Amino acid sequence: MIANIVKPGNNTYGIVKYLFDKGRANEHTNQHIVASWDDFIPDPGPYDSLGHKQRLDQLAKALDLRVKQAGDKAPEGHVWHCSVRAAPEDRFLTDSEWATIARRMVHVTGIAPTGDPDGCRWVAVRHADDHIHIVATKVRGDLRPPRNWNDYHRAMTELTAIEKDFGLTQVLRGPEAAAGTPTAKRPTRAEQEKANRQGCDVTARERLRHTVRAALSHATNLDEFFNLLSDAGLQVETRTLPSGDLQGYKVALPDDGPPIWYSGSSLATDLSLPQIRQRLAAADAPTALAGSPTGRRPNAWHQAAAAAERIPHHLDHADDPAAQAHLTVFSEVLYALPAHAPAHLRAELHRAALAFEHAAHTRARADHQHARALRGALKGMRYQPADHTSLAMLLDAAILVVLAAQRRSTLRHHDRQVAAARQTLIHLQAAYDQIAPTSLAALTRHRPTDGTIHRYALVLCEVLPSYAEQILTEDAWPALTAALTAAEAVGHSPATVLQQAAQQCSLDDAKSASEVLVWRIQRLGERHAPSPMARAAQARSTQFAPQSVASEPATRTPQPPRTGRSR
Repeated sequence: MIANIVKPGNNTYGIVKYLFDKGRANEHTNQHIVASWDDFIPDPGPYDSLGHKQRLDQLAKALDLRVKQAGDKAPEGHVWHCSVRAAPEDRFLTDSEWATIARRMVHVTGIAPTGDPDGCRWVAVRHADDHIHIVATKVRGDLRPPRNWNDYHRAMTELTAIEKDFGLTQVLRGPEAAAGTPTAKRPTRAEQEKANRQGCDVTARERLRHTVRAALSHATNLDEFFNLLSDAGLQVETRTLPSGDLQGYKVALPDDGPPIWYSGSSLATDLSLPQIRQRLAAADAPTALAGSPTGRRPNAWHQAAAAAERIPHHLDHADDPAAQAHLTVFSEVLYALPAHAPAHLRAELHRAALAFEHAAHTRARADHQHARALRGALKGMRYQPADHTSLAMLLDAAILVVLAAQRRSTLRHHDRQVAAARQTLIHLQAAYDQIAPTSLAALTRHRPTDGTIHRYALVLCEVLPSYAEQILTEDAWPALTAALTAAEAVGHSPATVLQQAAQQCSLDDAKSASEVLVWRIQRLGERHAPSPMARAAQARSTQFAPQSVASEPATRTPQPPRTGRSR
């Protein structure tokens, strides 16, 4: 939560009228009082309700009563105004919960201490889901001013306690706040109005933020980052210290007229120069595939898909800094995809990246070293064009990541993050549904004979008995048999490669388990096949293993409830 305390002057009626009005852009809805110094004060209600003006006048006069009584002794600027806003990922609070928060705020700031009959008069107004406004007049019942110095710092301390008591997002405050993770700066009203006049769907700040994120997803160092910004058409300026060290940067759109500059930190806290340096330093350069018989560079898209498939495990088991690191780099992957995708998919992928920015937003400090594998693969993707199969493979893994992120947010009651994850899934699924059928159909044309298919069905029933019936009836089963044939042709055992594919990540979230296995087996098939001696050792190991994957589903640890689109 965040609080903002201002002293708007002496016009009590003016500030109350604004709170109950429709807002500058009709953003105020269902205006009503959630708490006050007196449970019997008139609630003006929405601005267009019958008798609204009369009740508004009564409320303002009631708030100002002691100010009038104090006369010349009333303090200059007697109106006190505090807004309290929940974090974007927090659940929606009830009126009763907001009322409790309001009473705690006026108590801790000295406006109206609990149990003090002479406390100042105040009212808490709610006209949106995520925040309230508290307005008070700074004259006590004994006609003295309240003891409310240092009110802002007291409010911040109390908000920390409120977040713990209500199970809300723990916002970093003080020196640690600068190290917190990604908060996108909201566009101002003037920026929104300018975008409307220009017929743009998004503001200049949002357009710049999206372009900077896309450039960051491809860059391997600062020089390349700034070059990519220039290549994207942005105006870029850097600031240097007298020592010659880089201090910061700012960007502007190439519009006509004087440029309007935005620093990186004014776009989002994680786009400041120090934060960008940390993320670039954590990137691994792509290396040659270990054990490859040809020594050729590995497929960065397949590496990215494999690294993405491990993210759900990290989200379920890792601590917050590690989990946030994986969410951050995965967000960069989504920003990079539109540049590599066919033209008809770019709009959906761009919308997915924008939506996931809100789903991935937490206040945890990201330890970027935990996501080195995916970040390194992301940099390598820039130099390897994506075919339809590679893109479909990565999108399939991406959908499972978003489902895991949604599950994590659901367990933490972060309703807005859950909603953002659902929106991301809609766009990713739409893109996947457009590109996957082509690759699956091409693979199906190489399916084996009926006898081989029957043999694979028996292997499937032995290795994955709990999923076999489902997989055998799915549309992608022929494509899965073709993938097994290709893997077997280069020396892989169908049972072993199927078992390895199933062990990489749970199939419980998959809408089509056979499609997930197709993409995994294709990647596994690229690996150097084990020698006959190694295969014999694997067989002996499997024979004496106490429990196989085939029996795993019967003893699977219960998973948390899942919501949203299943994959």
